[in-house]
Amino acid sequence: MNILVTGSTGTIGSLVVRGLAAQGASVHALTRDPAKASFPEGVIAVKGDMTDVPSMRAALKEVDTLFLLNAVVADEVTQAIGTLSLAREAGIQRIVYLSVLNSDAYTDVPHFAGKYTVERMIEQFDLPVTVLRPSYFMQNDAALKDGLLQGRYGMPVGNVGVAMVDVRDIAEIAVAALLRRARSATPLPREVIEITGPDVLTGDALATIWSGVLGKPVTPAGNDLDAWENVMAGFMPSWSAYDLRLMLARFHVDGMLGKSNAVDLLTGLLGHPPRRYRDLAGELAKAWEAA
Repeated sequence: MNILVTGSTGTIGSLVVRGLAAQGASVHALTRDPAKASFPEGVIAVKGDMTDVPSMRAALKEVDTLFLLNAVVADEVTQAIGTLSLAREAGIQRIVYLSVLNSDAYTDVPHFAGKYTVERMIEQFDLPVTVLRPSYFMQNDAALKDGLLQGRYGMPVGNVGVAMVDVRDIAEIAVAALLRRARSATPLPREVIEITGPDVLTGDALATIWSGVLGKPVTPAGNDLDAWENVMAGFMPSWSAYDLRLMLARFHVDGMLGKSNAVDLLTGLLGHPPRRYRDLAGELAKAWEAA
């Protein structure tokens, strides 16, 4: 079995590459610049870009299993649909696609709606794909370090609650799904797996967690999305800041919640309980103190 991992140098993709390599799989890691990439021993770095069709055709010819992850970029749908179509052209019958929780509901959030468009293609053509729908990543909050150390939790996630998930749990489930498909004698049926964390977290709850972890008062950011978008537009393209603002607006109304039996289902898939936010916060705080 030869498995192509896209997004191989990113947060999830790099964990998937390492997890597959640890299991003895033959891993092809797609990267724009193999000379700058660092992968485990035995992993084959493949030069390619999902906007470059010839490079993707070449990469897909060498594998029989695909992990499809593409970044939140302006042409995300073109990249994903094009790569899936090229995978069909190459006869690949074993695919895992990283989507997002509530992709079918957040139709006004561009990167959610884009991922659901890809899911619609998978469904229409009944492709042999495991669709992973993870919740908001806990590790996104590592970017809030400066504000947290100054006593402020800066992400306006609202008061309904978000069942944040640890990226390590996502990667473990992705690796298991890829290996299950790669090792199967015949293509497996299409399936959807929702991946959420064990705790429903609000802005107030997150500030309380960080207060305990850091040993000092931490206040929540509140829910002023106008102010938040203005700040973020100074760090990223305006379209991206607005996309995330629309996501947060849906968090304020609908939250991002798992099913009532989500923890039991994920414990079964992982072989251990899903990781908790408080534990990650403790890990981050220790790393910041040691830096």
